[in-house]
Parts: sequence; structure tokens; C-alpha cells
Amino acid sequence: MPKFLMKRWHGMHHVWALVIIIALTLALAWYQWVLGLVGLMLTGAMGVYTIMAERAFHRDLKIYLGTLSHRIKKTGNEVISDLPFGILLFNEERVVEWHNPFVARMLDRDSAVGVPLSELFPTLQLKDRDKEDAIEITLGDRTYELLLNQGERLLYIRDITARVQMARRYEDEKLALGVVMMDNLEEVTQGMDDQQRAALLSKVTAEITEWAQRYQLYLRRLTSDRYLIITDHKTLKLLEASRFVILDEVREMTFDNKIPMTLSIGIASGAANVIELGRWVQASLDIALGRGGDQAAVKVGQRQTFYGGKSNAVEKRTRVRARVVAHALRDLIKDSDNIVIMGHRMPDMDAIGAAIGVLKAAHLFQKEACIVLEGVNPAIQKMMELLKDEEQLSKRFVTPEQAMGLVGPRTLAVVVDTHKASMVKEPKLLSLTDRIVVIDHHRRSEEFITNPVLIYMEPYASSTCELVAELLQYIHERVALDVTEATALLAGITVDTKNFSLRTGARTFEAASFLRRNGADSTLIQRMLKEDLEEFNKKADIIKHAVIHYEHVAIAVTEPGRKYSQLLIAQSADTLLNMTDVLASFVVAERTDGLIGISARSLGHMNVQIVMERMGGGGHLTNAAAQLEGSVTAAAAKLIGILDEIDKEEGLFE
Repeated sequence: MPKFLMKRWHGMHHVWALVIIIALTLALAWYQWVLGLVGLMLTGAMGVYTIMAERAFHRDLKIYLGTLSHRIKKTGNEVISDLPFGILLFNEERVVEWHNPFVARMLDRDSAVGVPLSELFPTLQLKDRDKEDAIEITLGDRTYELLLNQGERLLYIRDITARVQMARRYEDEKLALGVVMMDNLEEVTQGMDDQQRAALLSKVTAEITEWAQRYQLYLRRLTSDRYLIITDHKTLKLLEASRFVILDEVREMTFDNKIPMTLSIGIASGAANVIELGRWVQASLDIALGRGGDQAAVKVGQRQTFYGGKSNAVEKRTRVRARVVAHALRDLIKDSDNIVIMGHRMPDMDAIGAAIGVLKAAHLFQKEACIVLEGVNPAIQKMMELLKDEEQLSKRFVTPEQAMGLVGPRTLAVVVDTHKASMVKEPKLLSLTDRIVVIDHHRRSEEFITNPVLIYMEPYASSTCELVAELLQYIHERVALDVTEATALLAGITVDTKNFSLRTGARTFEAASFLRRNGADSTLIQRMLKEDLEEFNKKADIIKHAVIHYEHVAIAVTEPGRKYSQLLIAQSADTLLNMTDVLASFVVAERTDGLIGISARSLGHMNVQIVMERMGGGGHLTNAAAQLEGSVTAAAAKLIGILDEIDKEEGLFE
């Protein structure tokens, strides 16, 4: 028993009381000795009683405390045994020394004492875990959280199955919105009478409705060619697992038509509120359409995923959009102080030709304009040599540093042949003005220039030069191009179409006809496209390494240490595409700047843009590329791995 209980100061009141009584009794005996004697006897009896009572108190207190200690110990053991979480002690060799019954029940064994932790929890790594942190493990259908105290060699285990299930249910029940659009309804129904059009719409609508019922989607028709879908995140994951089979079903169902019907789907989930979710849906649909349609763009949080995109974009037969964009561009040019035109880094003839066309549009309205060029590369060397003879044109090319001093708040920045801010020569220029125009023919990617005032993106177009040539016909009543300007635009079309053999439509030839009427010289273009013997031998050296995969895919991987220009890599991929039974070609080689360049080409049966996007690049359905760091061997292995993934997911060819 603690001494402070035995010798407590406040426990001396009995002694002091007896002392006072004895003193009073002695005082009484002084006056009357008989009464004093009686009082002294009573005082003695009271002292004996007090001593006996104090001893009894001490004895009872000891008994009570002993009982209480036993109860506490017993209760503690019961509590540890019945705790709703596990406690496990291990030694320095990471072997279990003791655990409570919760751990035994969790592991479904009588005892885990003497078993190494690595055997019980293989995912638990004790190295580099100086701080207390929690990890999750799954045993059977239960989920547990392990909290490690390395210093005390102690492991706490909590069953968090209910919490995990609630979190999963919360995620699964998040709202998902989407819009399904028939992206080529006008082109498909052109020339049909009302009865045929109604029959086609009814057929496609029935297919979409059946698909919605199959996946328990709420479907609501907005217009003749648009549908709203409402579902949850769990169902959205099922749609992604099916890779939006409705795209293939509608296309195959209408394949007998001159132009098959295709759908574009924009769908999103995981936004902070419904308003933001609606913006995500519209942005996803715009991206799907900007990539050529016939695909689904899914945005979940920060993740953007694309499905489909197996067919070429259908050429628009009406020029209404071209006329509207041309008039909007004309107004922007008139309302600007000056115009700065940029293409992508390492520009090709399409970028330079389109820039020259926009430069012509600026001069039609007497506006100062310049083209940003960081340097001459092999792809445009012969074109730039031709432009040197044109003093008025050649002096309009400025360096990125010079352009920085020309840009002001009322400067119009026109970006051609790309829509990625990271791909332009000087991205800082775009931050100096809010007046940005994008003209491009590539399929839209997730990255896009922020808040442009005018966008003209048509994936069906053969080249950006084709789009600019159409705009020039509507931007001014009288457009007269000189020979050099017209030749530069036609050269861009010629290069991107491989001499009008790929991705050409009626409007491609109409644009070429307009340029020819304005004096475009095809002989000059052939001179610009001529190869020298040394370059031809280098290209042959690349091609000899080609190996056929998947029966129709040619992959050429060059020898490590040998460097080639990007132009030569692209030309080699084009040449491989001309081989018998080759539907797609890939060339992997080290570039002169040390990066690994991959050029991809296809005849339209395979979407090489999807392949290159997974490699960190992008491009068009039939023409794409990527640049990455590392070795040629590693890049080739990654490419083949991605082709294997796509082949298992949905097949490589349409």
C-alpha cells in the first residue's frame, strides 16, 4: 500500500482529538479528582477503539485494493482479447512473438507466433519505414489497414472493409453525363429523300436505344442527331471495358450506305459539380469531333481516354464553315495591330506554306505580319532557298527572339499545322496576347492551346495548306497570289498527300486547282522534293532493317549509334508503306539531336495516331510520330509492347 495513505497528515485527527481530551480530563481532575478519573478511563477506552478501527480500515483497504487489481487485470485481458482490431508484436528478426485473438481470427489459424511477418503479409516491407504509416492489404473478401510502429516493433491491424466498400460505392455512384452525336448525318443523308432519311434515323436510333437499355443508361433525345445519356461511374467503367461497342455496331449496320454512319461520344465523370461536369462533357465531345469523329472521348478526373477512331474523317461537302471562318479571320486581322504567324518546331513544307498563305491574307488588309522561324531544317531547306530570291517574302521571317519584341496586347497570333502549345517554336509568345487563332488538320489531342478566339480544325483535310487555300478564296473579294506564294501552298499539299496519293478528297483537288490557276509551279515543287544519292542510300540502309509483324505491319529499327534526320526517318516510313501487303509502317531511329524518333504511317486500316499517343506523341490516323529519350532498342520494345496491347484489346486493323 502506498506510504502516503499510511502516513497521511489528514489522518492524524484522531491523535490530536485524544491529546485534547486528555488535557481537558487532567484539567477537570485538578478541580474534582473523581470526575477526572472517570474521564481518563473513558479517554483510554476511546483510544483503544480508535486504534482498532484504524487497523480494521487498513485491513479492509488492502483487501479492496487487491480485489480491484485482480478485476482490472482480468478486465484488461478480456478487453485485449475482444478488441475490434489486431495487435501484433514481433522481434528484431521480424518473427511474431505475440498477438491478440483478432489476428488469429483474421489469419484463420490458431496461432501465428513464430511465423515471419513476410510470410503472413508479403506486401508489408519493413525496410525504410522509420515513420508510422498505414498500408492496405486484402485477405479473402476483407480489407485491412496495417499501422506499423517500427520503434516498438508493434503492428496494429484494423478491418476497414466497410469503409472501403462505402468509398467504392461512393465512387461507383458518382454521376456520369454524356452526349452521343451522329457526326456525319448531313453527309450521309445528302441526296436522300425524307422517307429514306427518316428510315435511316429510325434504324440508328433503335440501335442506340437498344445499347442504352443493355447498359441501363438513361437516354434522352436532344435534337435529331444528338442524345443525352445519364449514368453512374460504375456503368461508365463497363462501357469503357466494352470499348464503346456501339461505335462499331452503328458503323457496321450502315456500312452498305455510300458513307457509313458514325457516332461521336463525349462523356465525363468525377467533376466537383454538375456545371463543371457539363463543361467536361462538351469539351470531350469537341475533342472527339476534332479527332475526326467515330470515337468516344472519356474524361474521368484528370484522365482523358479515347476509344474507337478506326475510320477516316468524312470530308465535309459544304464550304459554309470555311466561309464563316474566313470572315471571322478577316475581322480579327482588321482589328489587330499586327499578325505573328507560327508553325510547329522543326517545320515542314505544310507549316511554311500555310504560314505564307496567312501572311498573304494579312497583306491583303495592309497589316504588318511576320512568320516565326527558328532555323532551317532539311525538310524545308530547298523551299527556303527558293524563298531567298523573293526579298519581300524572305524578310518576313523572324527569329523567336525578334518576335517577342513584336507581340503586344492587340497582336493576332496565328498558329498553323499544330494545336499544341508545347509544339510551337516559342510558347511564351502565346502568353503575351489573348488573340490566338488555330488552323490545323491534325486530329485533336488532349493538349490544346488555351482559350483561342478562333479554331479551324478539320481532320478530313489533307493538309493545313488546303484549309488556308480555301480561306483565301473567301477572305477577300480579289485574291491574287504570286507564283512563289501559290507554289509554297501547293508544295505543302503535295508533301502531306504524298503526291496526291493519300488522304485526298474532292476539296483537296479544288484547292490545288485554285493554286494552279494562281500560277503554282509543279516543276518547282518537284525540284524541292528531289533526293540526292547519299540521302537515298541512307534511306535504303534504314529500310533494310524492316521486319514484318502481325502479317501487315513493317517495323524498321536502325542500328544503335547511327543518327538520321527526322525527314529521312519519315521518308523511310513512307517508302515502307509502298511495299506489298504492308498496311502500316514504323521506323525507329536515333535523331541528330540525340532523341529517338518514331515515324508511323498507315493506309487507313490502322489508326497509328493511337499508337503514337501511347508512346507520348500524336498526329493523324494515317500519319503520326513520337520523340522520346532512351535507346533505339528500348523504344522498339516499348512500341511492340503497345502494339500487342492494342491487338489484345480491340485488334490492330479495322
